[in-house]
Amino acid sequence: MTTNTETSHKTMQLTRTLNAPRELVWKAWTESKLMAEWWSPRGFTNPTCEIDVRPGGAIRIHMDHPNFPNHWMTGTFKEVSRPEKLVFISKAFEDEKGNAELEILNTVTFEEINGKTKLTVHAQILKATEKMKFAVGGMNQGWNESIDKLEELLAKIK
Repeated sequence: MTTNTETSHKTMQLTRTLNAPRELVWKAWTESKLMAEWWSPRGFTNPTCEIDVRPGGAIRIHMDHPNFPNHWMTGTFKEVSRPEKLVFISKAFEDEKGNAELEILNTVTFEEINGKTKLTVHAQILKATEKMKFAVGGMNQGWNESIDKLEELLAKIK
């Protein structure tokens, strides 16, 4: 496992080499049942995970935590190039009118390397209100914990 994370105020990039073939890693990112097992930082569960992996398809994940209940992340897939690349916009912390306080363009690439997968997650903040400083500040840790959980899942289903 290698970890390389870079963060600026507007972007974050994380690169890991996962000990699983690209097709399996792709499956974990594109099948709702599997994604529900690893998506979100430690301590969260995902009682609802609905993904329609096609350009224009929706993402709808209910992330729940004892200290942070009923948190929803929604979004739309912009590009799907199986099994090399996923591009999607994620939105969180929506107000009563459905306006998101946090919006991120996520580009995820999957590169096969000798039976392993080099996974790169690039997150570009498109919108973050002042109240979202905590979320932006925790993005690096959140993604790292999520990918840790992904690695644990891959080891079980490999």
